[in-house]
Parts: sequence; C-alpha cells; structure tokens
Amino acid sequence: MRCKFGFLDLQCGTVQQSKRLTELSSMNSIRITRTAKLPDPLRISRYRKAPELGPAILFFSGGSALNDVSRVLKNHTYNSTHLITPFDSGGSSAKLRQAFNMPAIGDLRSRMIALADESVTGHPEVYQLFTYRLANAERNSVLSKRLDQMIQGKYPMVAAISNPMRRLIRNQLGYFRDFMPDNFDLRGASIGNLILTGGYLNNHRHLDPIVFLFSKLVGVLGTVRPIVNDNLHLAADLEDGSRIIGQHRITGKEMAPLQSPIKRLRLSGHPDKLVPAKSELRKKTRKLISKADLICYPPGSYYSSLIANLLPEGVSSAIAADDCPKVYVPNLGRDPEQFGMTLEQCVIKLLGYLRCGTGKDCRNENLLNFILLDSNNGDYRSSFPLSKIEKLGITVIDSRLVTKRSAPYYDPERLAHALLSLT
Repeated sequence: MRCKFGFLDLQCGTVQQSKRLTELSSMNSIRITRTAKLPDPLRISRYRKAPELGPAILFFSGGSALNDVSRVLKNHTYNSTHLITPFDSGGSSAKLRQAFNMPAIGDLRSRMIALADESVTGHPEVYQLFTYRLANAERNSVLSKRLDQMIQGKYPMVAAISNPMRRLIRNQLGYFRDFMPDNFDLRGASIGNLILTGGYLNNHRHLDPIVFLFSKLVGVLGTVRPIVNDNLHLAADLEDGSRIIGQHRITGKEMAPLQSPIKRLRLSGHPDKLVPAKSELRKKTRKLISKADLICYPPGSYYSSLIANLLPEGVSSAIAADDCPKVYVPNLGRDPEQFGMTLEQCVIKLLGYLRCGTGKDCRNENLLNFILLDSNNGDYRSSFPLSKIEKLGITVIDSRLVTKRSAPYYDPERLAHALLSLT
C-alpha cells in the first residue's frame, strides 16, 4: 500500500491534506483528509527524533541557495533527495570543465558538504579536507608540491585521515594529478572538486561512482545526484532576439546582468555556440522522483538552477507520474535571471517547462499544487494576483518564512519546517 498526498488547502491557519492510498492488488483508490498545522511542531519533533524515518523531500536545484536549508533538513530527515544541474560554467567549475571536458561538479560538492554528518559519528577530518581550498596568493609550483604531498599521504590534513579512507582519497587525487595539464592553475582550487574530478576520470567519465564514494566518505545524510551525467551547456534565447551561451553569462554574477528577458532556455553541446543537444533522464533518477513524498521547486537562480533541471527528456513526465504534492518557493529580492518577469510570469513559465514532454492534456495539478511564500515579510518585486493563480488550480500557502535575522532571505529553519509539515 502506498501513501501519497494529493492536495492541500489553507484554511484558518491550517492545511487540509488529502492522502491517496492505492491498494496495488485491487488498484482501488480512496482519499483521506487530515488537518495539519503549518508549521506542525509535533510532526517536526517526531522527524527530529528519528531522522532515518524522515520524509523523502525532493529538490530540483543547484548553486548554494538551498545549502542553509539543507543543513536544517539533515537534522530531521536522512531521506531528502537533491537533483543538481551539472551545467555550471563559471567559477572554479569553469577551470575543470575547460581542462577536462566534463560536467560541472562544484554544486554537487557544495550540496554534499551541506548535508554532511557533522556529529561525533561523522568524519570531521574528511570534512575538513573536502572543504579545503588551495591559496590564491601562492605560486602554482608551490601548490603542485602541496598536491603531491597530499597524494603521498604526507600532508597533515591527509595524514590525519585513517585508512581505508585515506587510501581512497589519495587514489582519486592521484588520478587527477595524472590527467592534470601542465598549465592547469591550482590557485583557489577546492580539494573536494579535485577528488571528484579524479574519480570521474578514473571511472570512465561517469559521475555516479565518485559521487557515491564522496557521499560515503563525508557521510552525506541524504541523496545528492546530478540530474544527468552529460557534459552540456545552457543556451538562452532572449526576447530581443539575441542569444547567450553559458550559465555564467546568464546569472549576472560574473558578467553584466541581462538587459532583456529570457524567452527560451535549452541545452547546447558547445560552450560558445549553439549546438542543440538532448539529454535523457536515467531510470534510477526517475525512480528517485517516483519515491518522493514531496517535490519542491526551491529558491535559487530561476533559469540556471531550477529550469535547467527540467530540460532533460523524461523529467516532466516523471514528476507528473508521482502523485505527491509539488511546491514552488519563489525567489525573494532581485534575481538577475528573472529580469522583466513578475511572480505570475514565473509561475506560468515554470508550468510551461514542466508541461514539456507530458502532453497538452497534462493537468496543472499533476505538475504544481502549491506556492509557498511570505507575502507580509517577503520582497517578491511584484504584486501577486491571487485570483489568477487560483484559476490555474494552484493553492497559495502564505506563511511566516522571513524573520528579522534572515531578511531579506527566507529563514532556513522556518522554510525547512514548513516543507516538513507538508509531508
């Protein structure tokens, strides 16, 4: 027997939840409703006491926007799933992508570190090494010698790690060193990224084996996976007729912000010119989506973190097939990628990308059920037409998610607790 929530309605500070119980043998379905508080202190307390039995909340994300929420979540559930876009083309990931022709792994490492076990049962010495960055101010020749010391197990941070973990880490760094171009710039490099890169190259250019190993070494309390393993880039067609290739040219962080709204986002096989590419969701990733108790489209860069995860074929149909609640948490403040977009347009665009691959007959309720926001304390840069959203079959849940200490962002604890209360 499988239990899934079908809908939620906010009434008088409570949420009416509907569970769908499917008897696999007879395929009969019934709906059971209950009233839940938001946040629900009893449910949150129960999860905290037994996080190994916590809900399977699934996020489509990337970047660092969700890392603080993840640090709260790991205290309540070990079953959250984070599907990360590997299309980043900026920062330290850009160096690795250019040198090794590989997907971006920086956001994967960042999320795994956020979910790492930092308790006495974890591995603090491994955590310390995986978060260590080589200095920006030192010469490359000095950093190369330091890397060699790590590979030999002589560097103090590596020597402090016991075997067999030390041997595994040294092996991955050794593979990175073997493939490293002579002119590779090690300044500012994350050791965690170098370990992931070495494992990727050692495993016939597959991310899954090294992501699995990395997760075990650092004690990830959840599941972190790239949405796909493919080495692709983002391409944005703008409303003014121009085109931008590369995630770092879209975000407005490393390059000048957009001056025209994005009309269409797609995948390219080349980092500097449009080479239309397709990518397909793998069966094991589809299985992760099918097991979710709640799917969240979280805050973060709207196109390069959220929409990018929906581009591979099979993602939308997998979401639609899972009869669980789907929640959109819109960005606060200014997201350069949302240039020229209202909150209503963000919702409609999200539905449009979700509907791709599902067919025109797919109902909104199979793709998006709720918008979770804080209208009193949050800055959404536009008015919110509640009646129009409700006509789409979407329920708006207005809750206290922004506090004085967190403003102008969501309070990580309040947002995590709200999501946990909806499961």
